[in-house]
Amino acid sequence: MAEGLRERKKRETRQRISDIATGLFLEHGFVTVTIAEVAEAADVSVNTVYNYFPAKEDLFFDRSAGIVDRLSRWVRGRDAGESAARAVLRELRAEVEAVSPRVGLMEGYDRFLRVIHEAPPLRSRLWSLQQEVHDHLEATLREETGAAADDRLPNLIAGQVVWIHQTVFVAIGREMVAGRNPDEVSRDVLVLLDDIEELLSEKVLNYAVRGAG
Repeated sequence: MAEGLRERKKRETRQRISDIATGLFLEHGFVTVTIAEVAEAADVSVNTVYNYFPAKEDLFFDRSAGIVDRLSRWVRGRDAGESAARAVLRELRAEVEAVSPRVGLMEGYDRFLRVIHEAPPLRSRLWSLQQEVHDHLEATLREETGAAADDRLPNLIAGQVVWIHQTVFVAIGREMVAGRNPDEVSRDVLVLLDDIEELLSEKVLNYAVRGAG
């Protein structure tokens, strides 16, 4: 029980530091806010902040682990008879239809995006995260299909699936920054998902279909 309590306190401390840092970044910008200011606002030492977050960018992209493996989780959870790309399309449609904050359909998302746009270190980290998403998904597709090491198809399919995901997020971000209502954006992006699916080849749409067994 004591160990569980310690872990809970560590999680709560980490979350509190992250939430306070995010608030400061949104209000003052990423570049101008220092780790010392975050530590002072969170009532912890600078070393404590660095213990939880090795780099300042980690404070902003606190939930990056969930982003990196999201597509892989969706692919691994695909239904019998469903391909990797169709699983991702289905999951994205569900998130968009639900007007989910997880895909940026929420008030205030435009402020989050503006902070990234104004901070080169965050743009660089975002690019790195996108590469991690691709590499993670490629590894998942290789494992799921038993592809040989020299088979280029998992890499190519991963690129197509990541493109689906990224296109949706770019579209949502653009419309939210323009000040549109999340419900309206949701309806438009559902149409966009249909357009995306029509553009994909049968080879992409039928790759890594899960067997009935």
